[in-house]
Amino acid sequence: MPTHTEGEDRRRTRIIALAHEYGRYGYRRITALLHQEGWRVNHKHVERLWRQEGLTGPQKQPKRARLWLADGSCIRRRAEYPNSVWLYDFVMDRTQDGRPLKLLTIVDEYTRECLAIAVRRRLRSQDVQEVLAELFLLRGCPTHIRSDNGPACIARMLRQWYEWLTVTPLCIEPGSPWENGYVECFNGKLRDAWLNGELFYTLHEAPVIVEGWRQHYNTQRPHSALGYRPPAPETRTFAPISGSA
Repeated sequence: MPTHTEGEDRRRTRIIALAHEYGRYGYRRITALLHQEGWRVNHKHVERLWRQEGLTGPQKQPKRARLWLADGSCIRRRAEYPNSVWLYDFVMDRTQDGRPLKLLTIVDEYTRECLAIAVRRRLRSQDVQEVLAELFLLRGCPTHIRSDNGPACIARMLRQWYEWLTVTPLCIEPGSPWENGYVECFNGKLRDAWLNGELFYTLHEAPVIVEGWRQHYNTQRPHSALGYRPPAPETRTFAPISGSA
């Protein structure tokens, strides 16, 4: 039987390994990942080992205010159930040769699930429609779609298409990214936790690597707003790890 010291050493080793693998996670998210793996450990114990090893988490980002009306009500429509509000926005990057990459990110505001990340050299309104159409077939149409008011989002073709499908577009005001705050936050996590550390050599490899990160985000990454659970976890069971009690 392993001793308490041996069990703690194993926990410490695993915590260090996870901290190196997910460098932008704090000890609470590492605790949630340990729970996913079957370790029986609470966040206070992880925090103690975390501090003993001199591990550090990401700096907290300043909170952004939302746009409020004079009567105290918020302009932004809140998601009330899955598929009630989808959000989409764009992220820019480049391949190793300096050529542009543009990513279209689509998120369900209620579940926090990333529904798709499309990668192209250019993304026009027709490309946005193509990606959305595939999602509509797979998941059904959302009640609302929130986006910025750029040309790829407010094209007449898209507006007419939304009207035909009875999907209500919610375009944010110019210069007010906080009105689409969750997808802005998601894009920040995408860039901070992944894009800033990846170097793409070709357009063809980018979608494969992007999809791997999207799957991790949906099925493994603990979300604080969801009680440190992933938004779309895989059905998995783990036997308790020997010595992890």
